[in-house]
Amino acid sequence: MEHQFNILDCTLRDGGYYTDWDFAPNVVNTYLDAVNRLPIDYIEVGYRNNPDKTYMGEYGYCPVSSLKRIRERCNKKIAVMINEKSSRVEDLPYLVLPIEGVVDMVRIAVDPKNMDRAINLAKHIRDAGFEVGFNLMYMSKWGEYEGLFPKLAELEGVVTLLNMVDSFGSMMPDDVANTISKIREYTSCPLGFHGHNNLQLALINTLTAIKCGVISVDGTILGMGRGAGNLNTELLLTTLNRQGLDVDFNVLGDVITAYMPLLNQYGWGTTLPYMISGANSIPQKEVMAWCMNRAYSFNSIVRAVDNKRNHVADNAHFGTLDVNHYDEVMIIGGGASVTDHLEAIKEFVGMHPGMAIVFATARHAADFKDVKNDKFYVLVGNEARRMERTVPGQDFSGTCVLSPYPRKMGTEVPAYANKQTFELAKISFTDDYEDSCTTVALQTAIELTPQEIYIVGYDGYRGQVLSDKEMELSSENRTLFRQFEKFTDKQLISLTPSLYRSLHVKSIYQYL
Repeated sequence: MEHQFNILDCTLRDGGYYTDWDFAPNVVNTYLDAVNRLPIDYIEVGYRNNPDKTYMGEYGYCPVSSLKRIRERCNKKIAVMINEKSSRVEDLPYLVLPIEGVVDMVRIAVDPKNMDRAINLAKHIRDAGFEVGFNLMYMSKWGEYEGLFPKLAELEGVVTLLNMVDSFGSMMPDDVANTISKIREYTSCPLGFHGHNNLQLALINTLTAIKCGVISVDGTILGMGRGAGNLNTELLLTTLNRQGLDVDFNVLGDVITAYMPLLNQYGWGTTLPYMISGANSIPQKEVMAWCMNRAYSFNSIVRAVDNKRNHVADNAHFGTLDVNHYDEVMIIGGGASVTDHLEAIKEFVGMHPGMAIVFATARHAADFKDVKNDKFYVLVGNEARRMERTVPGQDFSGTCVLSPYPRKMGTEVPAYANKQTFELAKISFTDDYEDSCTTVALQTAIELTPQEIYIVGYDGYRGQVLSDKEMELSSENRTLFRQFEKFTDKQLISLTPSLYRSLHVKSIYQYL
């Protein structure tokens, strides 16, 4: 069977959102060798970008030398993409002209609000001798752009292909069919479809688009792509194989095997936050950043997406924290030293009944349930759920503290603590990490106006090799400790061992 439409695989381009557009040479070579033997017509190998301050790897820039190397190894048509938002006609001598004769198609990522500018850009790329793919994004929201569909008539004779991009993974099969029918009222321009998989509908939407006459469809190996990912190329090929398309499954298996370590490392694919963003046409760029951030719990991500869907700044608002003065405050972190020195810490606290205790995390809160000192619990990220596990309602007495309103990730508070929950008016000592547990704990200490501030459980991370998350958290805490001391002119005294040099370490045992 010969398929009557083109299959374009854009793994290196769309998958680069997870790898910063760096792929190991052996992975790329396996990919190219497989593409040569599979019924794939085009490969999109990355972006041609102007220089940028953020890091993008080889396939974020696609140097001419890299494209020539791929051209020598690949017998299929080659495409690259440019972003209309950051590319102008005057950039084309740098972005496009040097790749003439190496690349077959240039695809343009287009925000519908910039149609006129994008059409002009497409004309210049066409005149340079390239096939032109016009990737019109945000398909599920096209109806919100006044005059968009009539404007499509101007693409006739300008672009090789108008690609419908379901950016949010929001489209249903009927939506795809109806959109194609509406497009046909204005233009007979050849159509393509690029589906995202937030709602697990990329395959059926692609098959619907094919049934409705599109001449090109996109996919990626293992669905690798921004956010929830794309249609799996191997799934499309397997489905079409049932209809008679010749597919070498040994070759397909080889390229899947090459990409499996990346899937295991980055874990792309749809999740509940991506499903909600897809169902409500919420941009997944921000959701993707949340999902990859160690500080945000799954619940907080869903809550943030839900708040966006409901067009609210935050889902809850509490009174401002207004507290008494305390001469001494102890901040308890989550480090193992709290357990190691628990009896000494509790003895020290018992000797200072007027000392306030601030739990930066509820990890060790259960160990202090019999302590009578006033207690403050920081609720950031997943801490509300952790507190429900460690401090059940019958054991709770104290005050819960939230970061200032509105909170980017929304608000979650145990039901039993609602009446004892307050939010900070502001974060005064830093402009960084405002939704960090440590930030809120330190600001709470400022509000309590103590003369002495003790810290336990901020151990730091030992070992010669730290994970990215450990390095990030270590750097965050160091910054916050320095900024706090500079702002307050008070020392932070760690009574348990700590690798943070900005803390003043003193043994708790000298006070007993």
